Amino acid sequence: MKYEIEYKPSFSLLVITLEPGESILGEAGSLTWMQPTIEVKTHKREKSFWGSLSLALIGGQSFFINEFSAGTGTGKAGFSAAPLGDIETLTLAPGKGFIVQKSAFIASENGIDLDVKWEGFTKGLFGQGLFMLKATGQGLMFINTFGAIDHHTLAAGESLIVDNFHLVAFSDSCQYRVTKFGGLKETLLGGEGLVTEITGPGEVYIQTKNIRELADWIWTIIEPRVQAKAR
Repeated sequence: MKYEIEYKPSFSLLVITLEPGESILGEAGSLTWMQPTIEVKTHKREKSFWGSLSLALIGGQSFFINEFSAGTGTGKAGFSAAPLGDIETLTLAPGKGFIVQKSAFIASENGIDLDVKWEGFTKGLFGQGLFMLKATGQGLMFINTFGAIDHHTLAAGESLIVDNFHLVAFSDSCQYRVTKFGGLKETLLGGEGLVTEITGPGEVYIQTKNIRELADWIWTIIEPRVQAKAR
């Protein structure tokens, strides 16, 4: 499978070239265009640990995932995501998986297993609006970020503390601990809430922008107008 990421780093677009017999799984809604030689099949995604609640409510994703295949000839397809930012390629192999923010997933090869039932983060992040999935297997996976990608490689025993709304992915070889930002005062007033302390060895991918902060900033602009109309 051939691919390239165009328009990096702010408006990235993933363009994949499929030969006959090749296919890729894409997040519902991520397709921007495709050539007529590409065939699409929609599969129902396995329910999450929240039972009957749609993944769209907890991770920005739907119940469905699309499989794109080359039919009678070579074909291309383009994929992107809603947040303005970059696209990164993760290479998975046996013993080398990743923990990934669910809303960051764009596409992957068929050899990648996405465990939406993984509950590793749910206890520490409940109420934060951030949910993670565990990706294992062998092949390529593509993730998107809001803003640019800040990549760190941690040596064994080396640690990094990351704001949870900036955390995109990290190697499953890392140890992690979800904790409060400082004491109670810092957690309530410091603007950070919960953070994750990640300890290597492994890789960590961080997004430079926080979509929740953007939404809050936009609200400060439109709130006075909303209140004025309500009077």
